[in-house]
Amino acid sequence: MAQDYYALLDVSREAGNDELKKAYRKLARRLHPDVNDAPDAADRFKEVTNAYEVLSDPQKRAVYDRGGDPLSSGGMGGGGFGQGFSFDDIMDAFFGQGAGGRGGPRSRVQRGQDALLRMTIDLAEAAFGATHEIKVDTAVTCGTCDGRGGAEGAEPVTCGTCHGHGDVQHVQRSPLGNIRTSRPCPTCQGFGSVIADPCDECGGDGRVRSRRSLSVTIPPGVDQGTRIQMPGEGEVGPGGGPAGDLYLEINVGPHEVFTRRGDELRCQVTVPMTAAALGVHVELPTLEADLTDHEDASVVGLDITPGTQAGDLITVRAQGVPRLRSVGRGDLVVEVVVETPTRLDDEQRELLKKLAAVRDEEQPEARMSDAHRGSVFGRIKGAFR
Repeated sequence: MAQDYYALLDVSREAGNDELKKAYRKLARRLHPDVNDAPDAADRFKEVTNAYEVLSDPQKRAVYDRGGDPLSSGGMGGGGFGQGFSFDDIMDAFFGQGAGGRGGPRSRVQRGQDALLRMTIDLAEAAFGATHEIKVDTAVTCGTCDGRGGAEGAEPVTCGTCHGHGDVQHVQRSPLGNIRTSRPCPTCQGFGSVIADPCDECGGDGRVRSRRSLSVTIPPGVDQGTRIQMPGEGEVGPGGGPAGDLYLEINVGPHEVFTRRGDELRCQVTVPMTAAALGVHVELPTLEADLTDHEDASVVGLDITPGTQAGDLITVRAQGVPRLRSVGRGDLVVEVVVETPTRLDDEQRELLKKLAAVRDEEQPEARMSDAHRGSVFGRIKGAFR
């Protein structure tokens, strides 16, 4: 016995086929000359390949365990690596299960692809939910052949090229020996059978395109880019296979009054300068006013406190957007815009002059906003003081 094949593969003498294959794959990936440029890589690769060839064959393994060498010239039919050894396991080691062509014919019945449809809704529908009827153009099961692909009474017949295997073998000589690879059969495309008399409606695919109507329920709280999954409403698979899923991507159109930031709604309310100075209570329309079934919540009271400044923000709790798949709502944030009159009659002008005199504001001193303290303009202003 020239070499210890068990030691080469680093397995015990009781190792089963699965353990042997796992050990060989690990070593083959590391030692193959295409990925390992060490001077002895090719020799070591040949050694572990010979070891796997012997130990994975029950008859050769029995000869080896009795002290013989099944790969020697006097052994039982072995010729060593490159002289009849199947290269499937090497391909399997590098490219995964079935790379050597032992996966068999593939099924004609396959799952269909997922489909994506974009849908535009308004802000109120995104906030409070809605139900829409949509038109979907997808592949559906052929009604003529019921997904079989063949004409009435016709059945698939075994492919004469691959004889039902689904793939064809190719042998190529290389410095490492004969390399056998497999490719999907060009006649049957890997199915192992052919449909001699295909269906006139679907051409043998088992599906046709059709437009249909679907009812979609949009949950409250969706936002721009939210995707709604509708299982089984996508493309029907070849051979009448199960359908994929349909995804609806939501696009939210702009609103005339409100803007959205997450679960928060924002808007502006404009009041005269007298109302901002004295304070006022206003009734503000809410987003629910866009929906006829929310008339009881179409307005909300808003208190403008005396001395409110332009740009002040007032928060109204729980008047924003409902949280998606959760409880509660965001807030409504109102920005106050103070309107200064541009046209005054003589009486109004005199009243404002009297107010300015009372407040000693006839010649007021302009003040820079604190927001400029850290800005370039603020530093320039400070340099001239």
